[in-house]
Amino acid sequence: MAGNEKSKSRMEQVKGKAKEAAGRVVGNERMTAEGRAEQAKGDARQAKEKGKDTFRH
Repeated sequence: MAGNEKSKSRMEQVKGKAKEAAGRVVGNERMTAEGRAEQAKGDARQAKEKGKDTFRH
């Protein structure tokens, strides 16, 4: 996995977790949902890159 893509996926996951937690604390369901969506986006990016790595080796 390219270092840049790996860091992007990890940052999306961390940012999503923080947003989800903040949304829960303030009771904002929209923010919580956005956080979950960002986490899913990061997970998908990471899975895509792992798939690429599998075929490269």
